[in-house]
Amino acid sequence: MAATQTVDVVMPQMGVSVSEGTVTKWLKQVGEKIEADESLLEISTDKVDTEVPSPGTGVVAEILVQEGETVDVGTKLAVIAPEGAEASAPAEAPPEPATQEAAAEVAQAAPAEATPPTREEPAPAPAAQPQPAAATGDGRAFVSPVVARIAAEHGVDPGRVPGTGRGGRVTKQDILQFIEQGGEPTEAPSEPEAVQAPPKAPPEPPAAPAEAPPEPPRPARTAAPAAAEAELTPGEQEEPVTAMRRGIAEHMRRSLDTAAHVTSAIEVDMSRVVAIREKLKPEFQKSYGVNPTYLVFIARAVVETLKDYPWINGELRGDKIVTRNFVNLGFAVELTDGKGLIVPVVKSTEGLNLLGITRAVTDIAERARSKRLTPEDVQGGTFTITNPGGYGTFHGTPVISQPQAAILGTYALVKRPWVVQDDRGQDTLGIRPIMNLTLTYDHRLIDGALAGRFLRDLRERLQTWGEADY
Repeated sequence: MAATQTVDVVMPQMGVSVSEGTVTKWLKQVGEKIEADESLLEISTDKVDTEVPSPGTGVVAEILVQEGETVDVGTKLAVIAPEGAEASAPAEAPPEPATQEAAAEVAQAAPAEATPPTREEPAPAPAAQPQPAAATGDGRAFVSPVVARIAAEHGVDPGRVPGTGRGGRVTKQDILQFIEQGGEPTEAPSEPEAVQAPPKAPPEPPAAPAEAPPEPPRPARTAAPAAAEAELTPGEQEEPVTAMRRGIAEHMRRSLDTAAHVTSAIEVDMSRVVAIREKLKPEFQKSYGVNPTYLVFIARAVVETLKDYPWINGELRGDKIVTRNFVNLGFAVELTDGKGLIVPVVKSTEGLNLLGITRAVTDIAERARSKRLTPEDVQGGTFTITNPGGYGTFHGTPVISQPQAAILGTYALVKRPWVVQDDRGQDTLGIRPIMNLTLTYDHRLIDGALAGRFLRDLRERLQTWGEADY
């Protein structure tokens, strides 16, 4: 059913800790018809790339945020109007992108004040002067939690960062570039102040020399920008860093700066799992259309083992240790282009059997690769499993996904000589399918002995897998 009034399309909340997103592609243009729930645009955050469905049926009347632009959650991206409004809607589009949502009322009042004689122009002039130079100062009202945290971590005043977002808002890219460049951009705003200062009062010129002392540390940090801005040599090519890639880099760096990472490893004889998988695989594929991979067997065993190790399924929250009676498993999924990683979460896995976990993992992995995840799919994880073994790797040291306390790595299943006992209890060599498992854990909460016992019990479950574990 077509809409009877305009409907706003806003930047969705793609996770509790996500405060902004980047418009990567508009799938519809101004004037085109669209149905409710039909994909309207693609967005990218530091957690997920996904398509945003239209909240209503009608025509795309306005597009307020262009491709490549990063805006806060809740920012109006477009307007869907009833059919028949195609002609009038585009005419209204140009003024909107230039206005700030927070200053909409001021923008509407400004034309009324601009019509009187020019005598009133001196009054607005002082207010207008701060905006170009104070786009960053005013930007404090537009600083997202992500930008504020990055600024605090690096001791940077967001008010000194030139903003390129809507209305001079300081984006995450702005502050990261500012930090990478050693704070050099701050010299640009300081020069205009120095030029304006002499006419007003002689004492202000000394303020410029006062800012000179902090400059000595800059030479050490200018080496990085020089390398980053170096011209490409023959055979080199470059591409922009995506919002997801930048988010992954920030999240991984923050995790290493937060948790005391330690990794323990163990070898597992997967003979029983291999045999049961071969037995179940035809039935699962024929009756349910899913493939019981080794990963889902390990996930099922992990869920059972975590019941005995609540700290490994918990987290440090301030000066408290938080534990749960549920297990929300995150699974690291590589995107189809190989240039991104996402960790969708299967909720309440403690209530799923082997078939249930197989279905859930298959579904969420497919939706991750096809960009059909919902915000709820990427939040709330309590423990994560990553599976680089699918590419033949046999060992690794994964980085913990904050604020979780641990992450399990699963690796290639390899046939190796293995010491086994024969019917007489004598040691002999046999060929066994062996898999290495690693547990990277936060040593602030989990000690090596606890991690070792967890891996030991997990191995025991996998090596003694029976029909009751289905």
